[in-house]
Amino acid sequence: MIVGLVGMIGSGKTTVARRLGEHGADVIDADALAHEALDDPQVRQQLRERFGPGIFAADGRVQRKLLAGLVFGAAADQAANLAALEAIIHPWVRSAIETRLAALQPGAIAVLDVPLLVQAGWHSRCNWLIRLTCEDPVRHARLAARGLSPADVAAREAAWQAGFSPAVLVSLPVSTVDTSADLAYTCEQVDRVWQELSTRSAGRADSF
Repeated sequence: MIVGLVGMIGSGKTTVARRLGEHGADVIDADALAHEALDDPQVRQQLRERFGPGIFAADGRVQRKLLAGLVFGAAADQAANLAALEAIIHPWVRSAIETRLAALQPGAIAVLDVPLLVQAGWHSRCNWLIRLTCEDPVRHARLAARGLSPADVAAREAAWQAGFSPAVLVSLPVSTVDTSADLAYTCEQVDRVWQELSTRSAGRADSF
């Protein structure tokens, strides 16, 4: 069973994924894979050709904050930069995710923690979705604590809204987790969802 997490930035996808992982889910973290992609020599060369040497630190690593400033925002050049970055990074990440999915054991429950899951089309690989809801003031406070400015948040929210189709949420089974309160409240809901997923997964296995 492949489960996708759907939620805006700051809604707690990492927290929910971690809790599901504690229950035994195979969590596939697209952000972590994207960071790995930035260490790939071929990816770095493509980034250098597109964005220039200024995004690299003295040790040759990509300075992610500088790169983010080039790709997130309302300006036309930022939109073009984001499309170029995605064209470089997404194929690497997609290949890595498919490799992870292919290696799963029978009966496994995989969780796709992908920031733009619906927008990138990953919902089409899912049997189930978990929708994360969180009040905007709570999300924004969390993001501010992570060092994101209001402009940073607005840019990332605009990227999330672009291409998102609510129709996806009626095309697949969906569980909802409210992450607006404390960790214990969130975990209690995730635990209930895990029970349902485990029951459904066992039923799928029994049908073969």
